[in-house]
Amino acid sequence: MESKQQIHGLRPILEAIESGEEISKIYFLKEGNGVLFNQLKFAAKKAGIVTSFVPEEKLYKLTKENHQGAVAVLSPISYQNLQEVLEATDLETNPVFLLLDGITDVGNFGAIIRTAECTGVSAIILSEKGSAPVNGVVVKTSAGAVFNIPMSKVNHLKDAIYLMQAYGIATIGASEKAVKSIFDTELKKPIAIVMGSEDRGINPSTLKTLDDTFKLPMLGKIASLNVSVACGAMLYEAVRQRQ
Repeated sequence: MESKQQIHGLRPILEAIESGEEISKIYFLKEGNGVLFNQLKFAAKKAGIVTSFVPEEKLYKLTKENHQGAVAVLSPISYQNLQEVLEATDLETNPVFLLLDGITDVGNFGAIIRTAECTGVSAIILSEKGSAPVNGVVVKTSAGAVFNIPMSKVNHLKDAIYLMQAYGIATIGASEKAVKSIFDTELKKPIAIVMGSEDRGINPSTLKTLDDTFKLPMLGKIASLNVSVACGAMLYEAVRQRQ
């Protein structure tokens, strides 16, 4: 079923990328080739857009038009400039920001957004590459919260961390190697909480840039939590400390 939230055709999609259109995913014909086709693949990779190579039947399920071997799904939201978000935020209110490093599962991503909105997070920041797209699954899993919370993308998450620190916002990250618990961490101040992916956690080079690290106490035999559950526990600890 064709949607107004998609673009088909090699040249139109390429022009959309070059104009800065928010694209969550591009479906490419598995057997596709040619100069313009390869140019679009390169542009999508450079822009950090999620891609999938599928048989022609899948493309014709997305559109009945001449797709030329590619269909792009537009993001349902517009990302905001991080510096503008920070300038519009009153730091005297001790805001909480959430930085996500490599969260690629759309179910976890949507659940995190929902919890972030419920706990009053001021904005969610993602890296251009290696992040789950905001698609229909994310919108549904977030229960629509994705439309209620500012979201920003940066070239590298460290760019956001350095900018936060310049604004006097403490950057703290979840790490199983941390010495102290989240319950022993001061959260009653402007903070940016960094959460890493389930498989590798926060990137080691990113971890080194943070002001502090913490962990959740694990009392059972399993050594880790689902990232959305862990994120919820940490955000509600911030709520508890502030009440």
